[in-house]
Amino acid sequence: MLDPLISLAFSMQSNKGAYALLLGSGVSRSSQIPTGWEIVLELIRKVAALSGERCEPDPAAWYTEKFGEQPDYGKLLDMVAKTPSERQQLLRPYFEPSTDEQSQGVKMPTKAHRAIAKLALGGYIRVIVTTNFDRLMERALDEAGVAPTVLSASDHLDGAVPLAHMKCCVVKVHGDYLDTRIRNTPTELATYDPRMDAFLARLFDEFGLVTCGWSAEWDTALRANIERAPSRRYSMFWASRGTPGHAARELIALRAGQTLPIEDADRFFDDLQTKIESIEEFSKPHPLSKDIAVASAKRFLSEPQYRIRFSDLVDNLATDLASKLRDGPFGDTMSNPSVEAVTSRIRHYDALTSPLVAVAAVIGRWGTSEAARALRRARERIDAVKRQDGYTFWAAYQHYPTTLLTYAALLGASLGDNLVAMSSLFEGEIRHRGYDVPVAEALPPAYFVEDGYEKLLEGFQQHRMPVSHWMHRTLWAEVGHDFTSQSEFDIHFDWVEIMSALACQHVRAKTEKSEFGGWFPPGRYNFRLKSREQVLARVDGNLDKFGDESPYAISALFGSNATECRAAVSSLKAFVTKPRWG
Repeated sequence: MLDPLISLAFSMQSNKGAYALLLGSGVSRSSQIPTGWEIVLELIRKVAALSGERCEPDPAAWYTEKFGEQPDYGKLLDMVAKTPSERQQLLRPYFEPSTDEQSQGVKMPTKAHRAIAKLALGGYIRVIVTTNFDRLMERALDEAGVAPTVLSASDHLDGAVPLAHMKCCVVKVHGDYLDTRIRNTPTELATYDPRMDAFLARLFDEFGLVTCGWSAEWDTALRANIERAPSRRYSMFWASRGTPGHAARELIALRAGQTLPIEDADRFFDDLQTKIESIEEFSKPHPLSKDIAVASAKRFLSEPQYRIRFSDLVDNLATDLASKLRDGPFGDTMSNPSVEAVTSRIRHYDALTSPLVAVAAVIGRWGTSEAARALRRARERIDAVKRQDGYTFWAAYQHYPTTLLTYAALLGASLGDNLVAMSSLFEGEIRHRGYDVPVAEALPPAYFVEDGYEKLLEGFQQHRMPVSHWMHRTLWAEVGHDFTSQSEFDIHFDWVEIMSALACQHVRAKTEKSEFGGWFPPGRYNFRLKSREQVLARVDGNLDKFGDESPYAISALFGSNATECRAAVSSLKAFVTKPRWG
């Protein structure tokens, strides 16, 4: 049998705003606020003390014998405090925390109140009926950014906005602690003003009901209103510690309700809110569109508490992409690929990677090193589905998606001066032609594209470094809106390729036991003198200003200190000015 709490969570999530809450004193109990009856007994003790008499062990019996009537909250207040101001000062300590109590969490909204406020903020709860006099619910709603309509007396119903138009309504059927008209005694609880009866009749007819902290034993009028409700459009759920009492069992049977055994109100509402939130997450469409993926990534990166959701977002996007890349066409039967075939394959890769490429740019610009590691894991997941068989030129082009993702993240890092956080994207290895190759070496397109076959991209057959040009065009279409102009984007793209070239050569130099000479992977930057000079001036200027504290030195991509980094930049300058690349 399905757990009734899960059933309730599904029902509330799928029927937003269709359930009202009915809260009794049990919800406020953990805040250590006294019940109305406890305050009445305390006031009787004050009256007895003022009269010079003893009222123990039964203050209520003493009051009845002394005054010939049952204790009345309003009359008691009049006895001990004559003016409204005096009454407020008398009552505040019962309901409002002192500085010490605030620090201890006493007389403050409980976990239950705050969970309910989150549900109200999400639109899952619109109506809260309570027998409590305190203002903990209103305070929790205010803290959550929900401005409730509070109805604490029958005359508040006159001219009130219809329930359908209220974002959140708190109905205090027994009144508010600062109003002497609150209801406490059996006589006061036996009937309601006709206006309140009519309001509650409509409410219990139109809404489902979730009850917590209310026994139903003493509130005759409230119980009668629930009994009279004609429809059963939505279910009743009765949260109870232990077995519900006789009156509660009768109501549950009458409304065909479900009993929810709970430890306490705090745990119950916290669990309920968490389950509804989880169902909501599962119910959201998979973030395949770029806009949804980017919005989710920005939201999750903005607050530390969302780090798990952010990791799940990136993992899900990577898993989806890896599955489609694994199951997609490989083309291993085509030994002589055509321009149409190669172009179609790269366009296919562009379409599949679009959401994760957009998220990668967000990570690069605003992400932490932890976010970079999440993207690196995603890249490894994608790399793991590459096939190692088939014709080598098709196998080589399988590196394109991971390079595109890394370039997108580095574009963001360039725009956000976030290189240090993203430096881990150059770590690790990639499987290439049966060997594990350092990412920094295998990243540039000039490394993985088979000689001659890079010319098979439609529109770029006459270009030198056509894959770089293609990636430039693709990334401009995907994330160009983050830049003020195409010329600004061009410079940042060249920065990405220069960083990749420097990192690649640095790794190769370590392997080949040579210092800073040798080969730098070419890219679009080789043929853009002015832009290249701007990028290298940016690097040199940063190294001059910050020395070993420069992000280029700290990242250790092409040198572990400023001196090594400057030497690497000088070597690149010398390499690209050779006649071959001039």
